[in-house]
Amino acid sequence: MRKIPVPKRGTIHSYLLGPLVAGLFTGLIRAFGPGHFPGAGKRLSPYMSEGGQSYGPGMAVPEEGILGARPQAGQRPTGTAQPGTQRLGLGRERDGLLYIPSGYRAGTPAPLVVLLHGAGGSAQHGISLLQSLADAANLILFAPDARRGTWDVIGSDYGPDVSFIDHALTQLFSQYSVDASHTAIGGFSDGASYALSLGLINGDLFTHIIAFSPGFMVPTRQEGAPRIYISHGTHDTVLPIDP
Repeated sequence: MRKIPVPKRGTIHSYLLGPLVAGLFTGLIRAFGPGHFPGAGKRLSPYMSEGGQSYGPGMAVPEEGILGARPQAGQRPTGTAQPGTQRLGLGRERDGLLYIPSGYRAGTPAPLVVLLHGAGGSAQHGISLLQSLADAANLILFAPDARRGTWDVIGSDYGPDVSFIDHALTQLFSQYSVDASHTAIGGFSDGASYALSLGLINGDLFTHIIAFSPGFMVPTRQEGAPRIYISHGTHDTVLPIDP
C-alpha cells in the first residue's frame, strides 16, 4: 500500500471513516441544537434555499455552499493535455493551479482531487499535498487560491470561494475527462475544515473527502455519503484535537 505524505503537527492520529461519519452532523445538531453549528438547520428540503426558492441538481447556490459543476458522461474534452502544473488563468493575484499527470489521455476519465490550502496559504501549498503521488495514481489535481487569506465561511458566509471553485470546475470538466466515481476534495488545516464542509454539502459530486488536521465543519446540508479520511496531530496547538 502506498503511503500518503500526511502534513504533520505533532504525532499523527489517523482515522479511516465510512459513510457513517457523514450522518454525525445531523446527530450533533439534534443533540446540541443548530446554534452550535453555523449554517446548520437553515433548510429542511435538500432542494430549497434559505429564502424558500427551489432549485434542482446541478444548480449552484454559492451562499449555501452548493456547487453546480458536474462531469458530463460522454462529453468530449476540449483541453490540450499538457502534463505538469499550469495556472488556471481565471484570476489575477488569486488564481489557482491545475496538475495534469503524465499518464493522462484525453477521452479516458481520470480521478480528480480538489486540494485546499490552510490559512494564509496558496494554491501551491494545496497542490503539494498530493503532487508527489499524482503521476503514479494518474490523479488530476486542482488547487484554488482562497479569494482572501482563508476560505469564505471561516470568516463570514459561503459565497465568493464557492463561486470561484464552481467556475473553475465547470471549465475543468469541459476541458478534461474526469472519472465521476473518483472525485475527491481535501485540504490541510482551514482547508481541511472547508473540504469537510463542501464535501458533505456536495456529496453527490465528491465521492471522497480527505482532511488533514481540520478544526470544524459547517455544512448547510448533507448530500450523499462520501467516504471520509481524517488525520490529526495529537500535539497540534493550532487546531487541537482535544477540547
